[in-house]
Amino acid sequence: MFGEISGRYDLMNHLLSGGADVYWRWRTVRAVPPCGNSPILDVCTGTGDLALAYWRAGNRTIPIEATDFTPEMLRLAEIKRDRQSAKLPAGNAGTLNFTEADTQTLPFENDHFQIVSVAFGLRNVTDTERGLREMVRVCQKGGRVVVLEFSMPTNPLFGGIYRYYFQSVLPRLGQLFSRNRYSAYRYLPESVSQFPYGQKLADKMTACGLSSVTFTPLTFGIVTLYVGHKVAE
Repeated sequence: MFGEISGRYDLMNHLLSGGADVYWRWRTVRAVPPCGNSPILDVCTGTGDLALAYWRAGNRTIPIEATDFTPEMLRLAEIKRDRQSAKLPAGNAGTLNFTEADTQTLPFENDHFQIVSVAFGLRNVTDTERGLREMVRVCQKGGRVVVLEFSMPTNPLFGGIYRYYFQSVLPRLGQLFSRNRYSAYRYLPESVSQFPYGQKLADKMTACGLSSVTFTPLTFGIVTLYVGHKVAE
């Protein structure tokens, strides 16, 4: 399904969110900025937008690894990286790598990354807890695990309007403009409605080995930014 929608994935994200997806990633990098020169990992990276945002935030000198299980998405991510790399002096182009991998079995050593992030992909991992534990495993002691994920607004009036758009309008717009199967955009509201958010997801992150987990709703609660710290022993 993700391979099928990859060609118009970025366009649809911008269109259906009204451009807010760019702001959400900007807020994520601003809230959890790179520190020092240790590498950063972005899992379920899709077409690489959050990985690219961290790459730019680190002045394209901090090593960034990004993984996803959809090769069609990764090819588009590499095209975006290469376009940006072409504008840089020689020697900086190799600091952002895209690798096909399952978040449940990441091909990296323990305690390696200063930040391990995921944007709008954790709910697509078959076993949420297993994915979170892998993210914690490869994070450095004292490092941070960042989750940017859809949530449901709690304001009754706005929440009602948003649910109608999200469940009834968005899937039809997605199918119309992407020219893909209706089920591809039906999956989004279905997966969000079944996925924990707020304190429930924060509790899962704590149970998977993180401490001092905070969560911040953005854009009236449409999405939520979660940040947890790996205990430094």
